Amino acid sequence: MSEVRIEKRGMNRRLTITPDPINEPALLAGRAVSSGMGAVVNFLGVVRGIEEGQAISAIEYEAFEKMVTHQFNILFDEMERRWPLESVRLVHRIGVVKVNEPSLWVEVVAPHRGEAFAACQWLIDEMKRVVPIWKKPVG
Repeated sequence: MSEVRIEKRGMNRRLTITPDPINEPALLAGRAVSSGMGAVVNFLGVVRGIEEGQAISAIEYEAFEKMVTHQFNILFDEMERRWPLESVRLVHRIGVVKVNEPSLWVEVVAPHRGEAFAACQWLIDEMKRVVPIWKKPVG
């Protein structure tokens, strides 16, 4: 398991790459929101039972963790430039993740919902484009 916590002036960031199941209740209980924030957006990505038109039982995720951390930090830097965010937390599983189990959890905290939703969607889209996490369907 790898967790990178970067707390500097500005946006708080937490990135976790783990083979362990995502514990959403624990993540929600660990939320920290200051009084100036009015929006928290959470996203949970769940493995579907169909991949490229074929039934599957799981997806196996692989990651080049050093580069994953590097790429996420670039994305987090860009998020901080674009939106007035207080924090972002992201958990991505690696290894075999069964159908109906979560493989991705994201939380974005911002002053307003529009900023929180936009930042969360942008992060997920860009993550899929540039972060070296590969998936292989398991029959």
